[in-house]
Amino acid sequence: MLSGTHTASSGSTDRLQMWCTRRNHPGLGEQVAREEEMGVSVRPRMLSASTLRMAYAPVGGEDPVPLLDKTLEAPFEGTEQLPQPLREGASFGTPRSLHPYLLQNRYDRDRLAAELDCLVLENENLRATFLPQLGGRLWSLVDLATDRELLYRNQAIQPANLALRSAWFAGGVEWNIATKGHAPHTTSPLHAARVDGADGVPTLRMWEFERLRGVVFQVDARLPPGSRALFIYVRIRNPNAEAVPMYWWSNAAVPERDDVRVITPARNAYSTSGSPRMQVVEFPRHGSTDQSWPIRNEHAADYFFDLAEGSRPWIAAVDSSGHGLGQVSTDRLTGRKMFCWGTAAGGRRWQRWLSPEGGAYLEIQAGLATTQLEHLRMPGGASWSWLEAYGDVAADPRTAHDDDWDSVTGHLADCVDRLASERVVESAFEQATATADVPPSEMLCRGGGWGALEREARTMIGRGWLDETGTPFPEHTMGPDQHAWRALLDNGCEAATAFSDADPQPAPASYVVGEQWERLLSGCPPSWPRDYHLGVLAHAAGDLDAAHDHYSASLARQPTAWALRGLGRLAGEREDFATAADLLRAAVAMAPEEQSIRLEAITAALELGESSAALQLVDAAPPNVRGMGRLHLLEARAALASGDVERVRRILRGGVVIPDVREGETALSDLWTQVFPDIPVPSDYDFRMR
Repeated sequence: MLSGTHTASSGSTDRLQMWCTRRNHPGLGEQVAREEEMGVSVRPRMLSASTLRMAYAPVGGEDPVPLLDKTLEAPFEGTEQLPQPLREGASFGTPRSLHPYLLQNRYDRDRLAAELDCLVLENENLRATFLPQLGGRLWSLVDLATDRELLYRNQAIQPANLALRSAWFAGGVEWNIATKGHAPHTTSPLHAARVDGADGVPTLRMWEFERLRGVVFQVDARLPPGSRALFIYVRIRNPNAEAVPMYWWSNAAVPERDDVRVITPARNAYSTSGSPRMQVVEFPRHGSTDQSWPIRNEHAADYFFDLAEGSRPWIAAVDSSGHGLGQVSTDRLTGRKMFCWGTAAGGRRWQRWLSPEGGAYLEIQAGLATTQLEHLRMPGGASWSWLEAYGDVAADPRTAHDDDWDSVTGHLADCVDRLASERVVESAFEQATATADVPPSEMLCRGGGWGALEREARTMIGRGWLDETGTPFPEHTMGPDQHAWRALLDNGCEAATAFSDADPQPAPASYVVGEQWERLLSGCPPSWPRDYHLGVLAHAAGDLDAAHDHYSASLARQPTAWALRGLGRLAGEREDFATAADLLRAAVAMAPEEQSIRLEAITAALELGESSAALQLVDAAPPNVRGMGRLHLLEARAALASGDVERVRRILRGGVVIPDVREGETALSDLWTQVFPDIPVPSDYDFRMR
């Protein structure tokens, strides 16, 4: 039995399963299952289906109310010393919000023993394990000769509030697209399939439609016989006529230990080490410390490396044995980064928070731009692709850990060349490019239905789409989130009861974005859901006057918590805090069980200085909200504002656990120091990164 977990029954809805592989789909998974049942021992396949049994806290459902006026990811602050191209890249592309995505913030910290379906690539040198239902994460990469795990393989999947939509978990290699932060799909399923190449070597393909930028991305993983490197081919296609801001970072988590050093061909970096503002620093020595040893960084830090001109883009994390993960790519993926949590109390707390079963990690990353501040302009109709290679650098430990940085980087460059030479990488890239549009031979996992809906919507108006041969979005992938929109698309408003005769009590199931949907909705007869969705579209676009008119029209036809809440958020944006507080309180009265609206109403009352009203909202919370750690924090803040210090102390002494505490959030430690000024902040409350 895993510590802090309980076992789910075989029929439990908590058990994480895919529409794929072993249970419900013929072919690859069925064959593996049959052989397992028969006790047949076979040589590992090049591509197979399996399961991982581990501690897992389910991500849970989506927040039903859209966040239209901000993103969770805070922007970096730069300085004038940053190069002009970097500042230009950081000056555009930041979205107003993550609309049409909804937040994934309904998780807790109760872990169960679950079986996670996975897909495995294997040759005689490496075994690569992927989790397609969790963003396609490369979860494990094992060197079979030494039985060495090259990645940080967390012993638990514990969601925490670090992603663009909140839920994120530590470990493996993740694929981040759209804008700064952990991607919208990082805890959601991707489409996955087997693709058979002309040489008989299978490719594991994973793909999805990214809704924020309106693009399609695919990740093709391949492990040819004899290769010491896993090859990852990435392609992004922009089917739009107009350019879109683009962002990509591949983030690899590796074990953090005293003997691990991060090496890359750079003498300078753009860093946030010890400061929220990005600055240019020397590397590896920054001040008196060699920062290439992550364990020597006191505070959480990002180092975006300025790679030496003419060098191949690579990065490695090497331990005292000389082994460790190396990553190299074709030239399009030019950025390289190291992230570490630091050794201070807050960083150690974050490590325990993200790895509750034990363990510590750092990240080595690769991206399209030099830093994660920047977006690139991806022209309309463009297709961008590159190849990444991952494997054991197998360096000489004495040279890799030498003080002569030029000697160190020169030796590691040779090691990377032996792992995956420029010629080998280019050849693998050419092969992957030639296979990129080969149709899947077997579907293994179903992703979301938004790609299929997007194709149908574009087809209706004759707007360009892309060739789906290699990355199909089957019509049957559309589910409940898409059904109302598909009905509106196909049959108009009368058939789409979600926009003509909807129950006002439950929140709308999903949202869309784009002029086509606005035109379709505008052509429908007036109704509360039609006007509410038009308000959401205008609000997301930043047209606050139009949003106000639509929300008000929706309320006039049928009072709902959703339109009241929309007007409340609008009032807050306009800094009319009294009106915002009143509207949000009215929304709570109509939807008392909806936790997000109650939390927003309490926060609005506190911002207005109405601590008594805030406490009334706390005390009236139903049981499903009353036990939330976030509510306890707001209760403590309200009690402090009202002068009831003893109530604050009682709350803090009782233990406050906030599953969605945000990276950089210091509310708990700040509150503690206010009411217990002479007592050090308990480690469980210390999430300070600086």
